This record gives sequence, C-alpha cells and structure tokens, in this order.
Amino acid sequence: MMQTNPFSNQFILSGVVCKTPKYSQSPAGIAHCQFVLEHRSTQIEAGLERQSYVRLQVIASGEEIQAQTQHLYVGQVVQVSGFLNRHESRNGLSQLVLHAQHIERIN
Repeated sequence: MMQTNPFSNQFILSGVVCKTPKYSQSPAGIAHCQFVLEHRSTQIEAGLERQSYVRLQVIASGEEIQAQTQHLYVGQVVQVSGFLNRHESRNGLSQLVLHAQHIERIN
C-alpha cells in the first residue's frame, strides 16, 4: 500500500542561464543536462526592499525533459520548476541542486 507524504518539495525560479549547459548520459542510459541559473531581484522583507541574488545548479534528467534543454545558451532567460535536493561532491562539500521537471523559455 502506497503511503502519502505530508511534506512538499516544489520550487520555481526564473533567471539567466549563466554557465554553458553540459550534456551527458549515465551508465544506465539516462540523459542529463546540467547548467547554472542566476537570479537577481528585489524582494520585500519586513516592509523593506532587499536585493536577492542566487546562483543555483540545475539538473534536468530523463528523455521527457531533454527537448526543453535543447538550444539553451548563456544569457537566455528561463523559468525552471522542480524540486530541491542535496548533492555531495567528491570532496564532501554539500550543495543544493534544483532538479528540473519543467523548463520554460521567457525570451
């Protein structure tokens, strides 16, 4: 019997592709695209304006999303929706990564 999870992990971020996308394939044959998304905006917090700046690695995996990663280039504005996950590098440093489920070109 499948149990429902009371927690949600959904994330949407728009920004500029700031590193050239890298395409690869896992040993299991799963297609991957990795790129870095840069977001800059002004947000309101406690009634005051605050500058927000984020650079986040994005991973798009699987055949279904690969069509959305075709022709991505540095400087392109996109909106990415998906879920956040922690990745650990070979040297043991942890990093927050956005696993894309949908990528939409804004311009």
